[in-house]
Amino acid sequence: MSASVLIAVTHLLGSGHLVRAANLARALVQGGLSVTLASGGMPLRVMEDEPFAFVQLPPIRTEGTDFRTLLDESGQPIDPERKAARIAMLEGLAARLRPDVVIVEHFPFGRRQLAAEFLALIAAAKSARPEALVLSSVRDVLVTPRPDRIAEAEGRIAGMFDAVLVHGDAGFLPLDRSWPVGEGLAAKLRYTGYLADDRPADITLANGEVIVSGGGSAAALPLFACAVAAARLDRSGRRWRILAGRGMAEADLGLLAADAPEKVVIERARPDFPALLAGCAVSISQAGYNTVLDLVAAGRPAIVVPFDAGNETEQTVRAEAMERAGLARCFRLSGDFVGDAVALTDAVGEAMGAQPPALPIDRGGAARSAAIVKELLAGIAGRARH
Repeated sequence: MSASVLIAVTHLLGSGHLVRAANLARALVQGGLSVTLASGGMPLRVMEDEPFAFVQLPPIRTEGTDFRTLLDESGQPIDPERKAARIAMLEGLAARLRPDVVIVEHFPFGRRQLAAEFLALIAAAKSARPEALVLSSVRDVLVTPRPDRIAEAEGRIAGMFDAVLVHGDAGFLPLDRSWPVGEGLAAKLRYTGYLADDRPADITLANGEVIVSGGGSAAALPLFACAVAAARLDRSGRRWRILAGRGMAEADLGLLAADAPEKVVIERARPDFPALLAGCAVSISQAGYNTVLDLVAAGRPAIVVPFDAGNETEQTVRAEAMERAGLARCFRLSGDFVGDAVALTDAVGEAMGAQPPALPIDRGGAARSAAIVKELLAGIAGRARH
């Protein structure tokens, strides 16, 4: 009987956390483990055809960069009953599944507002199976909080977690670029490589377009507005295609379309995005984790415009690392709408025909993640025999 894994994730703004957690779940199943993924964010898509079991908790989300106020589907602050229901479902899963491994995504480095449910899950899993492994799963870049919260997170890592899976490449972008890594934390870090979706991709769609994408949330609206203005200034004759995530309101898309020249196509994000990207002339995107992996795989000229509203620094750190490696140009919106449009048009012209270097980052996170989890399980089994 294969070892069982329970993964808990809650995406609040975009969809990146859930996409990465689903990629991890597929990798672990491919590695011979039995996996259940519990998601506490808004439903993203149907998960019935996945090789892992999927459980949807009563969903929550946030608006903009206000991560302290948790909202329900209708945009209202969640009530205590919803919080209690989420905790009860996670505790019930742990009691029923008795997992050999519990993986919590992003916690305790982030998601402090959800600490009660993650801590309850860990306690329930340990009650059901005291020898269960407890792992944290994090992306390549973290948002550095206040010193007291760093101490709190590292105290929890030291006391509750067996290891931290870092889904990145230490040679390209080490975790200490965004989070102070002390000796105790360093001993628990396990770099997996970047965790990409390794399912077979569609054929390349040789479109020669300027592809503009912005992840799953509404945060890319300023970038899209700038792109529409830049397309109007572009004299190359190329078509511009703007791909909006599900979090973008129809009314906002309508306003963009009303202002767009004929050569601009505005539509929802498509499942063949990697194929579109591979055939584009230039990609303009934000610098989210999954988007960057798609860019690296496509090997096309790229401009990354990091989302940096509020105190967000994650995408800026990643975008700057990409620029240093020659993978993309890092472009920052200044707030001067006309000036930004002119500068973006010039940047697209300069990027035409550029050839990014061959894959300089480790994208083998799927196989390595499974190998690390199995190595940790083998260590537990070895100690039990002795």
